[in-house]
Amino acid sequence: MGVDEAGTLDQLKSIRRQIVDPAIDEYGGRIFNTAGDSILIEFPSAVNAVRFSIHVQTELYGRESDEGLNFRFGINLGDVIIDGTDIFGDGVNLAARLESSADVGGIAISDSIHEQIIGKLSDRFRDAGQHNFKNIDRPVRVWKWAADPAAA
Repeated sequence: MGVDEAGTLDQLKSIRRQIVDPAIDEYGGRIFNTAGDSILIEFPSAVNAVRFSIHVQTELYGRESDEGLNFRFGINLGDVIIDGTDIFGDGVNLAARLESSADVGGIAISDSIHEQIIGKLSDRFRDAGQHNFKNIDRPVRVWKWAADPAAA
C-alpha cells in the first residue's frame, strides 16, 4: 500500500473477484465484515472453513504473478453473537489472533477446529504448540498449515 495504494487495491479486488469470493460461495461461507484487507467469514462447517482456506492459499501460492500480496488465515470454532450484519465474541477474537500468528501464505487453526477435521484434513497441519494471545484468558493450542511444502 505504501508504494502503490491504487494498484494494490486493484490487485486485492481482482483476487477477491477471481479466487476468494467464488470460493466463499463454493464452501458455503457468509461474509460478515470487511475492514481494509481483512474479511470475517462465517461457515456452517469447520471442515468447509478449512477447505476454503486451503483452496484459496493453494490458488494464491501457485499463481504466477508479481503482485506481492500475501494472505494469512485464522480459523476458530466458538460461540459468537450475531448483531445484524456483524458478528462478535471470543470466537471471533481468537480467530483474529490466530490469523496474526499464521505464517505468510499459511493458515493457523485452533485445537477446536483441529478436532473437527481429524481424519479429513488434519494430516495437513502441524502442531505449533500452546500460544498465549492478547485478551484470551487461556493458552491455545495452535495448528499450522503452509502452502509451500518446504515451510511445512
